[in-house]
Amino acid sequence: MNAVDPSAGARDAEQPVQGLLATLDLLRITRAGPVLHLQLNRPAKRNALSDPFIQQLHTVFVNMPEGVRAVMISGQGSHFCAGLDLSELVARDIDSAVQHSRMWHAAFDAVQFGPVPVVAVLHGAVVGGGLELASACHIRVAEDSAYFGLPEGQRGIFVGGGGSARIPRLIGVARMSDLMLTGRVYDAQEGLQAGLVQYVVGAGEGLAKGMALAQRIATNAQMSNYAVMQALPRIADQAQGLGLFTESLMAAIAESTPQAQERLKDFLEGRAAKVLKS
Repeated sequence: MNAVDPSAGARDAEQPVQGLLATLDLLRITRAGPVLHLQLNRPAKRNALSDPFIQQLHTVFVNMPEGVRAVMISGQGSHFCAGLDLSELVARDIDSAVQHSRMWHAAFDAVQFGPVPVVAVLHGAVVGGGLELASACHIRVAEDSAYFGLPEGQRGIFVGGGGSARIPRLIGVARMSDLMLTGRVYDAQEGLQAGLVQYVVGAGEGLAKGMALAQRIATNAQMSNYAVMQALPRIADQAQGLGLFTESLMAAIAESTPQAQERLKDFLEGRAAKVLKS
C-alpha cells in the first residue's frame, strides 16, 4: 500500500479466504481470526467503483463467513477509492440511473447495517463514491496522505450512493454543500476536524491501526455491537421520547443475553479489565 509499511508483520497473520468469497476478483479478501479484511483491488483505476465492484462488495456482506466479528476495508495501490467509474454513466437513461443508484444503496446499507462493525482504512483519494463508501463504515482511520472531496458538482452530477443521507450526519449540510459546490478538498487533518474520520495516523500505519481497532471491536459482546450499529443511528433520527423508549428496549435486550450476564459477573467479581485511556 505504501513504501513504508510497519503493518506488514500484522498482515502476515492474515490468511486467504475460501469458497465463494475467494472468487471475487475485484476484492482481495483475507482473514485474521475474527476480522475479515477486504482490500479494494482495482489499483490501476484508483479503485474506481464499477457496477461489478459494488456487486462483489454486496456479496461479501450478505455471505459473511461464520465467526467473523468485524470487517476492515482498505484499498490496494496509492488510493483508497477515487469514486464512481464515470465511464458507466455514459448514455444511461433515467430508469437505469435510478436502478443503479438503488443498487449502490443496497450494497452500502449492507455495510452500515450488516452483521458486524466495519473499520475503513483510508489513504490517498477518498473521493465521491469512495467517500460514500467510507461514510457507510463505522470507524474511519485516515493516513496522512488521505484527502476527501465530492466533485460531483464539477461533473454535472449528484451523489447517488447514499452520500446525501450519510455524509451530512458526519459533517453537516453546510460543509457537504461547500465540498460539492466549490470542489473544496479536505486533507486528513481537516477531515478529522470536520468529523469525517476518527483517527489520523502516519504513512503506512493505517492497516496496523485499523486491524488493532477491528480486533478490539471483535472482542465486544455481539449484541452490544449490534445495538451500536443498528439502534444508535436510528435513535439519533427519532424524536427524543421515541428514541428514549427505543433505547430502553435495546438496553433490556442487550443486558439479558448470556454473554452480557457473564461479562457483568466478571466485572463485579474483579475479573474484567478496567477502563483505561488508549
